[in-house]
Amino acid sequence: MDSIEDLVLHQPATARRPLLGLTVLVVEDSRFASEAIRLLCLRSGARIRRADSLSHAERHLRIYRPCVMIVDVGLPDGSGLKLIQDMVNAVPRIDVILGTSGNDALEAEVLAAGADGFLSKPILSLSVFQDAILSQLPADRQPPGPRVVSNELVQPDMIAFHDDLSHVAQVLDSGQEPAAIDYVTQFLGGVARSVADPDLGKAVDELARKRSNGEPIKPQIAHLAALVQARLASAEFM
Repeated sequence: MDSIEDLVLHQPATARRPLLGLTVLVVEDSRFASEAIRLLCLRSGARIRRADSLSHAERHLRIYRPCVMIVDVGLPDGSGLKLIQDMVNAVPRIDVILGTSGNDALEAEVLAAGADGFLSKPILSLSVFQDAILSQLPADRQPPGPRVVSNELVQPDMIAFHDDLSHVAQVLDSGQEPAAIDYVTQFLGGVARSVADPDLGKAVDELARKRSNGEPIKPQIAHLAALVQARLASAEFM
């Protein structure tokens, strides 16, 4: 007897659920960004799996091949660009491979790595998400008839933002090696943009600027850590 999961995966797409039958692997270390994509998949009919690092993604891919893969460029154990390149050259190839980042300047690198498209964070628009995937699928994988285009924006639970802040606090507490600071700036920059926190984003940009110019960064790291702790404290009472 078929399982409910098998039945769902083999159902044809519909106008309201155009991604029904697709499995999406999102390789993303931000809980907030992952929650947004989970909600988008839920609204679209797609099934989602998540990996929070390159090594975790590789374990997933040894077992199964998703229909769609969405890869964050900055991951805790390396660049998502390498994973994109590997998957572009894999046989059989995943149907749709998309790169994502909170830094739009990385779009050219994502496309040069062979990705089918680029999703700029925050990824909250249902229509943008669906279009990015459907535009890369062959005609026989498209939903029949006109698709219902929605202006809906998903709203991830702010608990996921709290989880991301806790992760940054742990990284900062564990040391301030250059690699760790580079990771914090790219990770927290995307998170700040996703939750529309301009003060946090400005502090991240200033840290990245000072590091790039070879200026002292310890005061800016302390300032950023204080902002993170302040938001964690306020989140306790949300």
